[in-house]
Amino acid sequence: MSKRDPKLAADALAGLRAYETAPRHERAPPKPEVARVFGATLRDHGGDGRPAVLVPSLINPPRILDLDEQVSLTGAIARMGRRALLLDWGKADERSGLSVAAHIEELLLPLLRSIGESVALIGYCLGGTMTIAAANLCPIERLITLAAPWNFRRYPDASHGALQDMWRHSEAAAKSLGALPMEVLQAAFWSLDPERTVRKFAEFGRLDPAGAKARRFVELEEWANEGEPLPYPAAEELVERLFGNDLPGSGTWTVGGRAASDRLSVPALHLTAERDLIAPPQTAASGRVIAIPSGHVGMIVGSARSRLHEALTEFLAAPAH
Repeated sequence: MSKRDPKLAADALAGLRAYETAPRHERAPPKPEVARVFGATLRDHGGDGRPAVLVPSLINPPRILDLDEQVSLTGAIARMGRRALLLDWGKADERSGLSVAAHIEELLLPLLRSIGESVALIGYCLGGTMTIAAANLCPIERLITLAAPWNFRRYPDASHGALQDMWRHSEAAAKSLGALPMEVLQAAFWSLDPERTVRKFAEFGRLDPAGAKARRFVELEEWANEGEPLPYPAAEELVERLFGNDLPGSGTWTVGGRAASDRLSVPALHLTAERDLIAPPQTAASGRVIAIPSGHVGMIVGSARSRLHEALTEFLAAPAH
């Protein structure tokens, strides 16, 4: 990169130095806990009306869905006349023996049943994949997925290759540790578009360090570099069975004793991000799809979130049957 564009490289280094010295702001205290199963919790993010449960990925912390007051998805859901409940998967050492399917069976489903009424289920990224499986096993009002893969065979070869290379080099250590560090998966994601990392730090260096955009950039980077390790059984299932064998897309992913299907009897909407490299649009489940002109994270916290909120408002207000 530096040989092709020395100025961009210099700007990126300046931006990286600015990021390292940028102020970190105290985070708001956790929202009230309404249910707990082992270390996994549901937290009340406000709002009245029928509940909507937001399910994040296993890979990064759930706070991307409530990053700050201006871009909070939980806040937006609450303003849509729903009671917004955000799932936090909790510490990895409290779910160390769980595969992806077991996270659904032993944590997500009991939490949903504890609510005592049918919910709108909203899943982001791998959390969306998991909500589709959960909807096969628990009565829900409706389902929404956000940038969630289901047909893993439709990933580009480069993405499959990056993940398999990562697993080949880290599987033995992950098995010994009992978990795959989040940083290892993050490196695989970065490898999909390394130039984007250079560009984004170059752009950060040009921001007003006291402005809202700079503050949000820091919050996003902190979020992207945080997170619990992925329990080894979950990492193995994700890489070898979901990505490797496309169990969901082929209809052979067994969760709760039955094959999980994306053909559901309840209303379902799949929102994809047009420029998504982590969950490309073509990997979405079958059914109604709306494309958002954004990237994987931008659909949640970027300017394109207004389009996302419009689609959610319309879908959540529609009659369930």
